[in-house]
Amino acid sequence: MKLIRPLAALALLAVTALPAFAADVVFPPGLRLGMVPLIGLSTAKTFPGFESEDGNVKVLVTELPPAAYGEVVSAFNSNPGGTGGVKQDKVETPAGLAYFTTESGKAGDTPVKRYSMIVPGAGFSGYVAVQIPENATKIYTDEAVRQMFASATTRRQVSAEEQIALLPFKITDLADFKDIKTLAPGSSIILADGDESVGYEARPFMILGLIGATPQAADDRARFAQEAALQIPGVRESRITMSEPIRINGQQGFETRIDGVSGKDKVPVTVVQWIRFSSGGASLRIIASAPRDQWQAAFTRFRAVRDGIQPKG
Repeated sequence: MKLIRPLAALALLAVTALPAFAADVVFPPGLRLGMVPLIGLSTAKTFPGFESEDGNVKVLVTELPPAAYGEVVSAFNSNPGGTGGVKQDKVETPAGLAYFTTESGKAGDTPVKRYSMIVPGAGFSGYVAVQIPENATKIYTDEAVRQMFASATTRRQVSAEEQIALLPFKITDLADFKDIKTLAPGSSIILADGDESVGYEARPFMILGLIGATPQAADDRARFAQEAALQIPGVRESRITMSEPIRINGQQGFETRIDGVSGKDKVPVTVVQWIRFSSGGASLRIIASAPRDQWQAAFTRFRAVRDGIQPKG
């Protein structure tokens, strides 16, 4: 008994000295960055990340362009002491060396502590933003947050099924597109033959997503569709070749086609934009692009995906 009591006390001391963590790395749905969340935090319902039951402690997890990590590293190196009360630090993680900041602020009238971290990923930068009310900092301490950051892990890819399940609509036909990437969790996705590491422009790809309020009058819809098509990011020297109203799965829609060039190699492309208008709520917008010499075969696949998009429920 004399030996057991000191061992039991030592074990209790070891347990209470550990930060309050859950057991395993958790990846928010659709994301390639995950971590071991602090005890008391679960997957958030309205944003990608984790939150406490009362919603006061928030951990936002998202993905940024790959260049973002290098930009933050340069900023840290040029000003290692930080500015304006912002403390800078770094920590080793399974994903690589992470850089993070700590600062005090307010959320409305509530004093809070904020932490921001960035880590490298394969083809992306992982970003985490944490907000903790001051009255919870005795539980969620600086060291506990640091240890949570230290658990940051990336995965190479997210399954197509997981990504598609997050969307507010069903995709019943992928038309043999193999590279599938979430652009905004729960709202937009890209289907491609190419790969993001070398660029999508040289092969067919599609972007499916929702847009906010759209015009109701036919003339206004035509103008809206044409202006939106001419502002598609990454397409230059754009010229509208066709623009007309159509019906998409029984709903009012609009098809606009443009010719232009895309990518650093100025690949000649043909792009089609379909908007399936909704009388209330968000409308579906599809952008599909293919090099001009691949257009005919690609267009058949584009239509198969478009016609296979169905409402959930």
